[in-house]
Amino acid sequence: MNFEEELLLVVKAKSPLIYIISSEEERVEYVIRKLIVSKLKRVIYTWDFINGFNPTILNEAYKRNPFEALSKIRNLYSQVPSLIILKDYSNFLSDLSISRELKNLLPLLRTQPKTLVFLHNENVVTRELIDKFVFLELSLPTREEIEKELSRLIKRLDQKISKDVFDLLVNSCRGLPLEKIRHLIAKAIASNKQLTLSTVDFILDEKRRAISRTEILQFWESSHHLADIGGLEGLKSWLNQRRLHFSEAARNYGLLVPRGILLVGVQGTGKSMVAKAIANDWFLPLLRLDTGRLFGGIVGESERRIREMIEIAESLSPCVLWIDEIEKSFSSSNQYGDSGTTSRVLSTFLTWLAEKKSFVFVVATANTIENLPFELIRKGRFDEIFFLDLPTKNERKSIFEVHLKQIRSESWLSYDTNELSKLTAYFSGAEIKQLIVEAMYQAFSEGREFKTQDIIREIDHCVPLAKLHKEAIQELQSWARSGRIRLGSESLDTKLIENTLVKNNNRRINEIDDLNY
Repeated sequence: MNFEEELLLVVKAKSPLIYIISSEEERVEYVIRKLIVSKLKRVIYTWDFINGFNPTILNEAYKRNPFEALSKIRNLYSQVPSLIILKDYSNFLSDLSISRELKNLLPLLRTQPKTLVFLHNENVVTRELIDKFVFLELSLPTREEIEKELSRLIKRLDQKISKDVFDLLVNSCRGLPLEKIRHLIAKAIASNKQLTLSTVDFILDEKRRAISRTEILQFWESSHHLADIGGLEGLKSWLNQRRLHFSEAARNYGLLVPRGILLVGVQGTGKSMVAKAIANDWFLPLLRLDTGRLFGGIVGESERRIREMIEIAESLSPCVLWIDEIEKSFSSSNQYGDSGTTSRVLSTFLTWLAEKKSFVFVVATANTIENLPFELIRKGRFDEIFFLDLPTKNERKSIFEVHLKQIRSESWLSYDTNELSKLTAYFSGAEIKQLIVEAMYQAFSEGREFKTQDIIREIDHCVPLAKLHKEAIQELQSWARSGRIRLGSESLDTKLIENTLVKNNNRRINEIDDLNY
């Protein structure tokens, strides 16, 4: 059920108090007038703090006086079906006299064909009034609404653009309110006299700034590709199979909307790089959720922010939503002593993750899984959970080759990557990259080209994280290789399967021996 259907239903059901959450005041008023006047034949009044009532009710007392405004509503044409839109009024609901008057007004409103609609960009209703309201939320404009508005603007401004440019404009405007779209189109024409491909870049830049101002999501640029990541062939193969699952053909085939993946593993094994590479290889925008800013100090603020994050991500679909180090925000230990805020935010996120219909592919990363709540990692939340282990010898060789090709595209074959891979048994991909960087610094300071021996020297000087926290990492590796999680490295998957087959065969032999006995 969309917003218009819900609004029509609650007004027909004679709900006296409706609270609409939206930052698009003009759009809400337009929708209300279109529906209520045409379908229910009601008279529409509006009230705001500066102008009072419109159409004008000749009494200055109603301007800048919210209490008198309620008193007027009490005596306003009791038998005439009407709907009164109260703008700015939510700011006064915490006042005791207004709160009391609103409660006193409720029995009367139930007997008269009147509906009060409170319009605000967020829920600021006090606890004692919250059960008196029916809450509705107007989402950001859909693709169809954007197409309709852009077509209207293009015709009005006498612009001529191709179908391809029009489609790109529509996609670039997704996630923006209609009022903002009108402003950007007008600004683009004032600057360039016409709508072109440069208008798309202009709107995308504005969108990046707008998203960054939310302080929750960041519009992330990525130049990484899956081919730039050494190893992880099992994960890459899985991702390549799902590369086209955002297409119309996949939907027509009957494939479900993808949820996403959870990447667990040792620090520096490329979890964050995988998230960036997925977005780049699939030609999708990448949004990064700043979980540190998700939780606010004000009661209800965190719940509002998670809803805002979901709304923005869905409005920009198809896209990739990257949640880095998710265990730091949704750790089971965080759910105690915060009045249930973490639990409520997690519940909202999990419900959306399991039931979402929009094409938002979530890539969450975690350095450990032991503190994550069970409901986050159970089947049905993510399409798959992968463990990214320290690279094998062949993977380390591949990682050295990838980085050396990037910085020495013509001479990378002169480096002994086979020997380097043998000497870096406990090193992660990030640590391998840093070894090369350090070797380059040293050689540059001596005025010469860096060589294999320079990297070997850095290996001798560096103590990898896997040795500093050997017990913790070995425990994580043992857990991952026990068969409870899918391994990102194809070679490790093969080894695990072989070990499992051996165990199964041994168990069968033992069972047969027991029967024979």
